[in-house]
Amino acid sequence: MPNRNEPRDRGDSAPDLPDLHPAEPPGGSTPQPSTLAEVMETVRNMSNLSIAHEIVVNRDFCFKQNSPPPDSLEGRVKEIVHRAFWDSLEAQLALSPPDYTHAISLLQEVKEMLLSLLLPAHVHVRAQVEEALDLALIRQQAERGALDLRRLSGFIINTMGSLCAPVRDPEIRKLRELEDTVPLLREILRVLDLMKVDMVNFTVQALRPRLLQQAVHYERTKFQEILEQRPDALYNTTAWLERAVQEARSGSAPPVPCPEKSPGQTPDAQGGGSACSPDAVSPTAVLNQAFLRLLHWDSDCLLYPETLMMDRSRLEELKLALEQLTLTASVLLVTSTHCGGVVFSGPGFVGKLKQVITALLEGSHSRSFNLQEALLEVGGQVQKLVNEAACDQGGAAMTPERETILRGQIRDVAQTHNPVRNLIASRIQNFMLSFLGSTSAQKGPVGTPVGLAPVGAELAEAGAAFGRIVHHNRLVFGPYYSAILKRALLPQGETETDIDSR
Repeated sequence: MPNRNEPRDRGDSAPDLPDLHPAEPPGGSTPQPSTLAEVMETVRNMSNLSIAHEIVVNRDFCFKQNSPPPDSLEGRVKEIVHRAFWDSLEAQLALSPPDYTHAISLLQEVKEMLLSLLLPAHVHVRAQVEEALDLALIRQQAERGALDLRRLSGFIINTMGSLCAPVRDPEIRKLRELEDTVPLLREILRVLDLMKVDMVNFTVQALRPRLLQQAVHYERTKFQEILEQRPDALYNTTAWLERAVQEARSGSAPPVPCPEKSPGQTPDAQGGGSACSPDAVSPTAVLNQAFLRLLHWDSDCLLYPETLMMDRSRLEELKLALEQLTLTASVLLVTSTHCGGVVFSGPGFVGKLKQVITALLEGSHSRSFNLQEALLEVGGQVQKLVNEAACDQGGAAMTPERETILRGQIRDVAQTHNPVRNLIASRIQNFMLSFLGSTSAQKGPVGTPVGLAPVGAELAEAGAAFGRIVHHNRLVFGPYYSAILKRALLPQGETETDIDSR
């Protein structure tokens, strides 16, 4: 029997909602526990999926060397073990005759690392490494006391120098300057570890164009494997979309969407207004609004859509950036309205004012941040800058009464329902929504909304990033969203053909 959560293409679907098929909810009840084998398989699939997704959506993605903090338990244990090994190696080499047991083990590890760095075209280099680091010959030389570690180290350094990226050239020069055998071997291993990371990142960048072509199919296939292991893997996603349908039907749009209902629960069971006809609810509009709500998501809410977990940190960063821009744009609008356009037209005034506001409101997303006190300080600085600009242009400074009004209006921006703040937030929300209206992540809105010009560049960057995330996510998980929305929008007793024919 086919998996009812698996997406399948349909040629007769409505243009507004492609690839629809009726299916049972992925989790009609609370998620059930899985066996250890199922959990481990899911973890492996999630790991592969996360890495592939990160490579595709993050242009600056790169692997980094795993180095635990020195003051951590792992860091201390690692340091103790390594020090014990190197001390033991030094003691062995100091014997007469020397004991090369640890040294041969190191040379074997070095040989394996060098070979792992070679490309198929490095036939000659591979033969040189195999010949120079022939472990059978090295053991014979060690038994006869004829093993020359300095000569082997020189060969290894020269080979590393021919293989390493230009950024590692300073490290290779430092290796050539070392005289003592043990520190030299230790540094050789350290630099080889760095070169292995470099090689992995080079391979990632080389494969990235091909990964981009295959990303959608690969991610959807991996997620389907997860869904087969965990049929409840769309539990939160279903609740998220059903909540969006409920809000669309009732006309409500809570600022913080943390769905508390179980998937499959009807909107009437939640309350929240009378349901309108499904004809008035556009599935595409519902999905766009659902994505937009992620920019207002409560960070403490655990019911995050599974299909967006890999992008949650990016969306959280966008959320914080937009909150900061909302405050900054609100203060700028209040100042512009209060002081008129003459002061604002001064060269560099808006940029200087924005810089001061941004600096004073930095960290405003923190729970311990006192926004009202910060805005009082912002008001004082704005007042000072406005008076200075007015005097520079030959005008008069504000009267004490106007200064008090300006500082009070800026302070009031701290209130959640402040009309200026709500106006700016609404314009920013519509601006971000405009990035979801095109079929290409490269396209965007025509212009910046009124009152947002001072932060237009930052908003455009945030909107483009938001559009790319959503565009890729819809390509990968669109069929799953279609199935969920089909069930949520399909009135009881109505057939799939009825809704497809609309």
